[in-house]
Amino acid sequence: MRRFAMKALFALLTLSRDDDDPPRWDRIVLVASMIVTIGLVALYAYGKTTGRW
Repeated sequence: MRRFAMKALFALLTLSRDDDDPPRWDRIVLVASMIVTIGLVALYAYGKTTGRW
């Protein structure tokens, strides 16, 4: 699953990108914030299911 997620992340970051263009920081920040949000939701769900929170 991790390998698929990393492939998807790199595909999003390199989609329609030429070698001469600088990195698209807005897309990088968007993908990073989505990953953090999904991680926080997963952590919240895990805490609710284990009853520690």
